[in-house]
Amino acid sequence: MDRQFRQETNKLGYWEATTKSISQMEDVMAEPSEYGINQSFTDFWKSMEDVVTNPRDTAARQVLISKGESLAESFNYMDTQLKLIQGNIGNEINVNTSKVNSILKQISDLNKQIQEVEPNGYMPNDLYDARDVLLDQLNELIPVSVSYEKSGGNALAIAEGSMTVSFVDAKGNKLDLVKGREYATINAMDVAGNSIDGDVDDLTTGSFKEFSGFAISTLGSPPSTTTIVNVTYNVLEPGKGKLVALADAFGHSGGKGLYPEMLNKLDGLAAEFITKFNEVHSTGHGLDKSTGLNFFSGTTARTFAVDITDPKQVAASDATGEEGNNKNALNFAALQSEVQLNLQGGTFQTYYKSLIGELGVKGQQSITSEYNSVTLKLQIENNRASFNSVSLDEEMTNMITFQQAYNANARMITVIDETLDKIINGMGRVGL
Repeated sequence: MDRQFRQETNKLGYWEATTKSISQMEDVMAEPSEYGINQSFTDFWKSMEDVVTNPRDTAARQVLISKGESLAESFNYMDTQLKLIQGNIGNEINVNTSKVNSILKQISDLNKQIQEVEPNGYMPNDLYDARDVLLDQLNELIPVSVSYEKSGGNALAIAEGSMTVSFVDAKGNKLDLVKGREYATINAMDVAGNSIDGDVDDLTTGSFKEFSGFAISTLGSPPSTTTIVNVTYNVLEPGKGKLVALADAFGHSGGKGLYPEMLNKLDGLAAEFITKFNEVHSTGHGLDKSTGLNFFSGTTARTFAVDITDPKQVAASDATGEEGNNKNALNFAALQSEVQLNLQGGTFQTYYKSLIGELGVKGQQSITSEYNSVTLKLQIENNRASFNSVSLDEEMTNMITFQQAYNANARMITVIDETLDKIINGMGRVGL
């Protein structure tokens, strides 16, 4: 029962963390929204229609530039917010590895106390319970298995002994984290060999260094840091524990992961739109007879920006000497419905909508898995409680049994008391 409960706790820890990560992303990318990327695209195309209708109107051209800036800012904002959350997840990885290390030390401390008590013939049930609670908490974070070693001396046959806690990878390999009084420490590492901290300063470089795995120290009391065992991401058991869920969200193994994948797709959308729009714009002519200019600059969602400031530089015309015609502006407008092979055969907006739809599906799957895991854990917990917890129904039944037995004994004593009273006080000598 304990093993089943901890296995399900492991799964629940994974799905709770995954649901939270997806929910945070959904909050940023909330659609439909009057301030989101989809609406910014719609407003930009509407302003383009005004330029097509009035190609010489500098006010319409200025509005187009402003809507282009709004579109770029929407991409900038989305990129920044997602990376801030990604950084918070990195910090959460660091916090939870520290929590794991604290639990490992506490278990080793309890082992020490148990080893000191059991050889004297005592049963430290309170220490066993405290150790089991810590083991439940540890399994929420990482998958571990346990074994026990007898204390020796005059220890009772039913004494548990000291606990050995081992980390289990996807291939079934075990690495001891606690053995008797000794314990190890773990540290979450990035691909550069540094501890993951999710520092927001990484935003200046545009991305975070992805999670590579755990560095686990050798056993000791305190543990030694001279020898390190590296457990890479590819040997971690998928779907087990909160730390794996956080790694899956933060990013790992060459750009994989919830947040890096979404950021890469946004970068791809931004780069494709900038490239296609600039290809059309650079072939046109502005009211000031300028040509060959790019309307946008940048190659990613973070660097997306408008490159022109003068509305006369909007290249709505397609020929020299005809700066007032709208033929090139019509080519701009055609991009709205043009299929882009690099965007899964969709338009700019349908591709973005597909990203939102995909995120929604992942969120629903995560919520369903979390619910199923909660339900199964509760069932197992109730089954376990029927063995090692107090049953109120059983206690009430026992109380009724004891009460009836007491009543029967009390009645028996009353009968004897009445009989003695009759014999002693009611049966006198004849004639007296």
